[in-house]
Amino acid sequence: MSEEEKNMESILTETRVFDPRDLNPDYAKTGMSFEEYQKLYKRSIEDMEGFWGEQAQSLDWFKPYDKVWEKTDLFPGKWFTGGKINVAYNCLDRHVKNGKGDHVALIWEADEPGNARTYTYKELLAEVSKVANSMRKFGLKKGDRVTIWLPMIPELAIIMLACARIGVIHSIVFGGFSKEAVKDRIEDSNSRLLFTSDETARAGKFYPKMADVVQIIDKVPTIEHVIVVKHTGNDVPHTDKDIWYNDFINGMSEICEPEQMDSEDTLFILYTSGTTGKPKGVKHTTAGYILYTSYTHKVVFNYKDGDVWYCTADGIGISPIPAEI
Repeated sequence: MSEEEKNMESILTETRVFDPRDLNPDYAKTGMSFEEYQKLYKRSIEDMEGFWGEQAQSLDWFKPYDKVWEKTDLFPGKWFTGGKINVAYNCLDRHVKNGKGDHVALIWEADEPGNARTYTYKELLAEVSKVANSMRKFGLKKGDRVTIWLPMIPELAIIMLACARIGVIHSIVFGGFSKEAVKDRIEDSNSRLLFTSDETARAGKFYPKMADVVQIIDKVPTIEHVIVVKHTGNDVPHTDKDIWYNDFINGMSEICEPEQMDSEDTLFILYTSGTTGKPKGVKHTTAGYILYTSYTHKVVFNYKDGDVWYCTADGIGISPIPAEI
């Protein structure tokens, strides 16, 4: 092995261990010690079903599951079989019912300094319900697919949760991807709706959305309507399938009964980048996804009631966990 290969190998191999208590004194007051984490991890491996069965009690179920895990020919197996649950209900309704309706659920900071929007759990639930009801009005039902191609704006989270509320499978396309990438993912998923915006605002510049959509809309005949969020307000070209987002939700009820989803029902499809070949749609199921993300959010970020989770990545997040657990 050459010296260069040895150096590369040493870079790729990391053996150091850091205790978060040494790195952050505040974490030591409330966070988990490294020893506690090791014990927790060991139990999750040695008693997988017992461990995840306990964690699943932190979620609200319409119907309890019959079995934590069932082995199948597919690697992940089946999780929480027989259970009925809804992701949007767990993200929003239960917080409202637990008296946290007026607590802040989402803070959005725009590209321009001083431009921000804040939603409480009650306000977010109302907006999600209006979008969900409108999708139902347009004939969408459990198992249908929609594509979301939006910048990092609150409507992105609202539409995702609205889809989850009525069992519609969403496919998010990264806002910076090309129109061809959007077309390919719409074709593969057979989406019925496309949610997008007039433009994207980033670092003081405007980037096309609708100007790209008009160039691909004739190539994706499964799209029945294009729902357009007015984000920048600039003049943009349109298709004959366009509906402004505000018109789409206008007059819709702020109450929407959530769909009772099977644990293994598909929540969303996320496509691979396509760097090394045709993008492949990866299916994420309902119960396993929300439990894993909510639990790791709690453990990794040491989230406590009243904390604000701030994400600096090129994405948008909403905490699905009850702060009291």
